[in-house]
Amino acid sequence: MSDAPLDCLVIGGGPAGLTAAIYLSRYHLDIMVVDGGDSRAATIPCTHNHAGYPDGIAGRELIERMTTQAQRYGARIETGQVTRLDRSEDGLFTAEWGSGPHVARSILLATGVTNRRPPMDEELHDDALARGLIRYCPVCDGYEVTDKRVGVIGSGKGGVNEAIFLRSYTADVTLIAPDKALAISESDRARLDKAGIVTVDGPAEAVGISEDCITVDTTEGALTFDSVYPALGSDVHNQLAEQVGAKLAEDDCVVVDDHMRASVPGLYAAGDVVLGLDQISNAMGQGGVASTTIRNDLAKDRPLLR
Repeated sequence: MSDAPLDCLVIGGGPAGLTAAIYLSRYHLDIMVVDGGDSRAATIPCTHNHAGYPDGIAGRELIERMTTQAQRYGARIETGQVTRLDRSEDGLFTAEWGSGPHVARSILLATGVTNRRPPMDEELHDDALARGLIRYCPVCDGYEVTDKRVGVIGSGKGGVNEAIFLRSYTADVTLIAPDKALAISESDRARLDKAGIVTVDGPAEAVGISEDCITVDTTEGALTFDSVYPALGSDVHNQLAEQVGAKLAEDDCVVVDDHMRASVPGLYAAGDVVLGLDQISNAMGQGGVASTTIRNDLAKDRPLLR
């Protein structure tokens, strides 16, 4: 454990956390980023929505560039999974991971979420994801499936909404139940019928991929698509927020104010752990807001003078 507390410990090294690290370092604050190495952004084969990259950029390359930029201004970045976060009566936080406990005056949670995967072999899944045969964000890459064969694995309101959203890109959309008959209301069934979306009962399992298509086994036999979207929801990484008593929303995201302050003094959050919008631009914007709030809040307690 270091003698002097960090000004800020950023937990999570995705777009939100690294944007904040760049800002915080350039504010001449003593900061550290600890990252478990599982940012969803790093798994993106190529993002075309990120402004400034006309030909797109791979998620891993973007993360590497942002990491280099943060380190250039003095940010320390460690690999590790924070397993414990405590807040003492004097307002200091103690975070624990592999290298031991670290004390910080403030914490920025940029821990994100994990997509729920369809039932399939992990190696097959990762290969399909790298090839764009499995996609998780229709807002990000719906354009890439324009006029292609698209399968959506999901049920309920979430599956219906995702299938109808994708219908604006292609006329060939099939909604497949993940594990049983589709659980949808009569009104949602009418919406699907009106949009011309085919529905298939489950269970569904992706069983094979080729260079340019993916095959899903269903109750109606094997169906082949150009891309499959699992609409199965996601799990929010909110455990550290819970450990210090932060307020959570009904969807399990961390509740913050307009300046990214959580309900616990000194705790801030940004990115998909706040709002599962799955957008790099949104995460980066929140990282910028959070870092500036952190800087100004710290200055209220101790003038930041050179």
